[in-house]
Amino acid sequence: MKGILLRWGILTLAILAAAYLLEGIEVGNFGTALAAAAILAILNAFLRPLLILLTLPINILSLGLFTFVINALLLKLVSVVIAGFVVQGFWVALVGALIISLVSWLLTSFVSDQGRVEVINLRQNRKGEWQ
Repeated sequence: MKGILLRWGILTLAILAAAYLLEGIEVGNFGTALAAAAILAILNAFLRPLLILLTLPINILSLGLFTFVINALLLKLVSVVIAGFVVQGFWVALVGALIISLVSWLLTSFVSDQGRVEVINLRQNRKGEWQ
């Protein structure tokens, strides 16, 4: 449960980062960002795999780049559902989805499988190798 809440918070921060960096994404308040993150997470869990499966031929031809289009469409869909969360246009949604993906990936790389933030301690042995 702790891991889900941590990842939800990370997605919320990613949405706020995208709104800060792009003029075409507007978030009313922190509660709106939380709601948008929750809806986006649900859509990513249930609808995104189906869309990727349905668009598999074009996704293969584009070497996976069409996945960004799917992410943009899901972000635009969230802006339709959540009042106070505005994404103006497809290209803004595409860049916003890219920013959200990068920030989420970067922050979740510090979260373990158990849902905790972990620190890795490296030591150099006598041969100069890091362990």
